[in-house]
Amino acid sequence: MASGQRDKIIRYYRGTEGAETAERLVDLAEQALRSQKFRLTDFLDPFGQEIAETIAANYPGLAVDFDGGYPGAERCRAVFKDKTFGGTPGFEITVVRAEWNGQFVRLGHRDVLGALMGLGIERGKLGDILATQESARLLCDAKIAPFLIEHLTQIGAASVQCSEDDLAAIAPKEERAKEIRATVASLRVDSIAAAGFGFSRSRAAADIKAEKLKLNWQSVRSASQLVKEGDVLSMRGRGRLEVEEVRGQTKKGRTSVVLKRYL
Repeated sequence: MASGQRDKIIRYYRGTEGAETAERLVDLAEQALRSQKFRLTDFLDPFGQEIAETIAANYPGLAVDFDGGYPGAERCRAVFKDKTFGGTPGFEITVVRAEWNGQFVRLGHRDVLGALMGLGIERGKLGDILATQESARLLCDAKIAPFLIEHLTQIGAASVQCSEDDLAAIAPKEERAKEIRATVASLRVDSIAAAGFGFSRSRAAADIKAEKLKLNWQSVRSASQLVKEGDVLSMRGRGRLEVEEVRGQTKKGRTSVVLKRYL
């Protein structure tokens, strides 16, 4: 296997939050090609999925497919496969349903994730967490489902009961979005975040300092970082914001933008 593609990819992601992911995924991709079969990854966030697609595009003879257990899943597993492989690889995803008494306690995504981390579960073994008032569906690697069913008995102050659920019962994810037309002083990330999420630039700068804001699924290092069309901002607790269009300068020297906020 030529090392040219590998070196190019590793060099491209060096210094980013995706560096370790890129190395791990390149290893799996090359294993798939050497075996002329396939390799399954852990669950990947959207940035990890973008890295997997980049890798597949740089290796002739390699294909990649994604599945998160239901249509519209954010966190997905990837399968790298040699294009000559004739089989259909499985993604080995199970959904575990955790239930509690919603009359007495309010639990959210963060509470559920915290309990799972407390059990020593690696984040890569977990897909989306779909929480409601009195239950949560936990998408996970099929191998850890029995462990979760047996050992996830407490989330926060609530006792929970877990059982295996049916993937087919999960409805496709329907994202609600609203279009925001705004003029901003510049395409700095703090200006765009303030316009899209509806708060001041000073608040945006504080959230960036607290590492709450991500740009294309990487932490924003500076409030002065510039954005462009197609970029995606995500903020903990506030959803995602896409820079749909940069329309140019107004007569007053401001920049007109069209943003799409996913709720």
